[in-house]
Amino acid sequence: MLREDARLIEAVLFLENQMVTLEHLAKTTGLAEVYVTTLLDELKAFYDGNGSAIELVEESGSFAFTPKRDMAVRLRDLYDNKKIDRRLSKSAIETLAIVAYQQPVTRSEITKIRGVNSDNIVKVLTERDFIKKVGRKDVVGHPWLYGTTRKFLSFFKLGSISDLPKLSEIDAIRFEDASVGTSGEEDSFGDGTSGSESVIDSVYGSSSMDGSGSAADGEEQ
Repeated sequence: MLREDARLIEAVLFLENQMVTLEHLAKTTGLAEVYVTTLLDELKAFYDGNGSAIELVEESGSFAFTPKRDMAVRLRDLYDNKKIDRRLSKSAIETLAIVAYQQPVTRSEITKIRGVNSDNIVKVLTERDFIKKVGRKDVVGHPWLYGTTRKFLSFFKLGSISDLPKLSEIDAIRFEDASVGTSGEEDSFGDGTSGSESVIDSVYGSSSMDGSGSAADGEEQ
């Protein structure tokens, strides 16, 4: 039987429906981080031993519930092509796709392609280990360059970046035009779509990089 506080952590993880940091769990529940760690161990033991199809997993200091491996195998054919992953917003998926195809890429280049400030979403994806700093660009200010991580490949079931679906020739040209444009405004094309919309529509239509929901990106100075 789970303790009341362990049940509280369980409920928070269920409601968050994404990877949640220890710090966030402690702040949300008002419990000490050391105590939350003990409660997470209790939850993990509970789900590991009760025959449940769900398990508590940890990735880079964050926690979430996910189907156990035997269930994941049986569910793969049912859900690979459906919008089942609620842990990433559409804006996060969009940003990940840009980094994946354009890496190494700076935050300002991501912002130019998306047409909206992307500082906050880049920070979140870095904290969650989907992207990482891979160097600095040799230009004035030497901004950080970002690339994808091993977790990104695992999350989208890719063996390597070369396994990403190929962009059509026209989308590849549009992507390049959007990334090298000099205007501070969102790049648009003859068909009225932005560089971000066109490229990401191509990705959505041909890969498992699919998300649901939406989230507005806050600005980070």
